[in-house]
Amino acid sequence: MSSHSLKVLVSADEIRRRVLELAGEIERDHPDGPLYLIAVLKGACFFLADLARAIRRPVRLDFIGISSYGSFTSSSGRFILTKGLDSSIEDADVVLVEDIIDTGATLEYLMEYLNRHKPRSLRVAALLDKPGRRTRPVAADYVGFEIPNRFVVGYGLDFAEDYRSLPDICVLDH
Repeated sequence: MSSHSLKVLVSADEIRRRVLELAGEIERDHPDGPLYLIAVLKGACFFLADLARAIRRPVRLDFIGISSYGSFTSSSGRFILTKGLDSSIEDADVVLVEDIIDTGATLEYLMEYLNRHKPRSLRVAALLDKPGRRTRPVAADYVGFEIPNRFVVGYGLDFAEDYRSLPDICVLDH
């Protein structure tokens, strides 16, 4: 881990403030009925936990896992669901909680998968968005921060399973 240089891109305080704002937006858009927050494993877990605590109404949590085969730094575009839903989301309001939207391929796949489960509504909350890398026509309904095309770690995001527990989002130069 020590051979990498880290530079703070988004501080823990900025993250905390923005998560509270996003929680307010989600509450306004979903005033009643079951609200499911579904996190994409593993990176979105920190964001999910903070978002769920900031929403002042009952929420239900679930997790989904996905893997794509390809080289270490790029996806093949073929996805394998490694963990499906534990409960039904039919006729429920659902917010898919993502750590980062990059090309949009993963999000496109997950939206198609979740829509097959017939939720009443399906929206996306992404902590980070890299619109400059988008290759698929997807967008988040709630975006924490738009960032440049840099490799980032911290607050759930990792490099080879390291750096997830950093409180800030940092640019990793290697």
